[in-house]
Amino acid sequence: MSPPRKTYVLKLYVAGNTPNSIRALRTLNNILEQEFQGVYALKVIDVLKNPQLAEEDKILATPTLSKVLPPPVRKIIGDLSDRERVLIGLDLLYEELSDNGFS
Repeated sequence: MSPPRKTYVLKLYVAGNTPNSIRALRTLNNILEQEFQGVYALKVIDVLKNPQLAEEDKILATPTLSKVLPPPVRKIIGDLSDRERVLIGLDLLYEELSDNGFS
């Protein structure tokens, strides 16, 4: 029996339906479906509709992906097109390398 996998809680801050926002959401959904396989919760926050949420979380640019759980909190700014950078930012790539004996 394999150990239970971590559940990831993520927030993606976007500013409306801009090309960068749409690309970030599409890319993130692709990564989550391939790599996280149901062990995540994603909340998409439009800062144009909910500016107070962006202010509370100190979001200065969009799109921004914030990993809330598991700790530590991490933020990635941009359209998330660099898949490896996203995986490293979410601590997933490092764990995969460690699990495969590459640490």
